[in-house]
Amino acid sequence: MDSSNGNSTVVGFILLGLSAQPKLEKTFFVLILLMYLVILLGNGVLILVTILDSRLHKPMYFFLGNLSFLDICYTTSSVPLVLDNFLTPRKTISFSACAVQMFLSFAMGATECVLLSMMAFDRYVAICNPLRYPVVMSKAAYVPMAASSWAAGITNSVVQTSQAMRLPFCGDNVINHFTCEILAVLKLACADISINVISMAAANVIFLGIPVLFISFSYVFIIATILRIPSAEGRKKAFSTCSAHLTVVVVFYGTILFMYGKPKSKDPRGADKEDLSDKLISLFYGVVTPMLNPIIYSLRNKDVKAAVKSLVHQKYLTE
Repeated sequence: MDSSNGNSTVVGFILLGLSAQPKLEKTFFVLILLMYLVILLGNGVLILVTILDSRLHKPMYFFLGNLSFLDICYTTSSVPLVLDNFLTPRKTISFSACAVQMFLSFAMGATECVLLSMMAFDRYVAICNPLRYPVVMSKAAYVPMAASSWAAGITNSVVQTSQAMRLPFCGDNVINHFTCEILAVLKLACADISINVISMAAANVIFLGIPVLFISFSYVFIIATILRIPSAEGRKKAFSTCSAHLTVVVVFYGTILFMYGKPKSKDPRGADKEDLSDKLISLFYGVVTPMLNPIIYSLRNKDVKAAVKSLVHQKYLTE
């Protein structure tokens, strides 16, 4: 901390992580590193096939490529820091680095919420209005849709991060987390954070509540349309075009609801155990969901499977 004119200013933070359970650190280092490598490989392959395979030059796969790039950015904003902290006894991060890490993770999370709703709209048009699909989901429409998802997420992150980092931090500088998670940082501020709480509540409505409602309504119409298809083969084919996206949505939002919706323990003796479980859930949420996305799309989408096989085959032939 620096001190001037009687005011103390935090210049860095200590990330607590698993300091209280040092025996777990090496185990989790290996697990998280392996998951991170799978994320880079799986999402990297998806980005490659959506660019190189002309069969995937469609709105759905353009959004999928954006989702894969977003997952790589999201995990890269936090996982290297987590891995480094597992190996170093002094788990510190500078104030500026904390702000950058918080900004990136917040921006990627908010962007994914909006992007998943854009993907739901794409599936709605494809199934409910197939004749108008080429017009509604033209390149002039889906590129700005993806760009607006990124712009909305980044704008929200600028607002939330700047509000958080302008607060005075003049007391404890220990963050009880693996990264500069915004709620953990706000707990350390020695000022009124009511504006931050209100701002985050509004952001949650915009980036969580509205997309969930939009996706839910889209799938109500999608399912109703699929059920009206006379042939079983037609229903199966229609559902297969949106099953991967629906699975990703359930995993993404299901994990969020599990993290923030579960009841807190009222037993103070169980606080440490609860803190540990919350941190581990948050840690695995940050790596498991981005790791599952390419696996889900590879297993449940025949076009992606065919494109991946073609890419592997070409690589094999060149060698």
